[in-house]
Amino acid sequence: MSRSRARTFIWLIILAGLAGGGYWAWQQHRGHTETAQKKPDERVPVSVATAEIKNFPVYLDSLGQAQAWNTVTVRSRVDGEITKVAFDEGQFVKAGDLLIQIDPRPYQAALDQAVAKKSQDEANLSNLKRDLERFEKVGTLATTQQQIDTQRSSITQQESLIKADVGAIANTQVQVVYTTIKAPISGRVGFRLVDQGNIIHAGDTGGVATIAQIQPIAVIFTEPEEKLPHILDELKHGPLPVTAFTSDGKQELAKGELSLVDNQVDTTTGSIKLKGKFTNEQTTLWPGLTVVTRLLIRTEKNVVVIPDAAVQRGPDKLFAYVVGPDKKAERRDLVVGEIQDGQAVIKSGVKAGEQVVTSGYYRLEPGSTVDLPDDQKKKDQKENQKPPRATASESKRTVLEAE
Repeated sequence: MSRSRARTFIWLIILAGLAGGGYWAWQQHRGHTETAQKKPDERVPVSVATAEIKNFPVYLDSLGQAQAWNTVTVRSRVDGEITKVAFDEGQFVKAGDLLIQIDPRPYQAALDQAVAKKSQDEANLSNLKRDLERFEKVGTLATTQQQIDTQRSSITQQESLIKADVGAIANTQVQVVYTTIKAPISGRVGFRLVDQGNIIHAGDTGGVATIAQIQPIAVIFTEPEEKLPHILDELKHGPLPVTAFTSDGKQELAKGELSLVDNQVDTTTGSIKLKGKFTNEQTTLWPGLTVVTRLLIRTEKNVVVIPDAAVQRGPDKLFAYVVGPDKKAERRDLVVGEIQDGQAVIKSGVKAGEQVVTSGYYRLEPGSTVDLPDDQKKKDQKENQKPPRATASESKRTVLEAE
């Protein structure tokens, strides 16, 4: 029994040795494989872009809302029956166009009465003046001084009545004018709030209609307060262009310029409110429409620009891989300026004309050989130019013909 156990123990030792030797051999093979995969002459396929010198516009993007440049709620200033509605809902009207006609006859009658009253008072004044002339001609021999003074006082009172008549006429004339309601501004009319035949009152709160001036139109948007000094500095050199896009930022709607910077910063949000003015000739902007605004702050002249996909983040610096003349990858530390719209301004690290890697860099190391898209294209063209290999049947036919 002891011999059997000893034999079993010996076989276990032998099997453990064989297993250890197999594991060591597998590790050696794996190491050789990885070494072969990391050969320095391996060509890593990458995509590249060429650094360019060009002007780089710097924008501030934000969300905004369009609003009418002016909005007026048209109301009646007199009471009366509406005899005519001279506009359609949604119509564009010009300042001075007729909107509503109210029956003017009651106010015209009051005007006629005021004019007649003035004529009557003027006749009475003329008569009083003639009496005064007679009293003064005969003197105190035929009348008393009291009568003369009284006559003069009556003339003064009558002149005051005439002045009151003039005011009454002016007032009734204004009332007659108010029976014709005209557009105070040019713009688009909204819903009609009254109909012909209705009685309208001066105290009605609803009004007749609302006119919104949308040519030009305003867009209100905000920017962070830390951008305010830059905006104010650039405004010293002239108006700043503003572009409005759809809310998804894909379609351009209109171009305008910055017309107003608010007089205070909103302390709750830490932002400053801005107002852009757009001519809106194509009426692509509408009051209440949400838009994306792009404010051009400045344009950096003749700077080196590369795709931002080439800019990589290291532990402490930004870097990029540059393809050298020998198609070896070089790692360059970068000083980057503005990054916008897929482009990055390079202050230092890359020169104009150099090629930077935009994709495939995750397999690169300094000194790696890169396989450029042009090289792969030439390789494919060369493969396509090789004569086609003969099939088995064609080879057999060639042999028989030779025999």
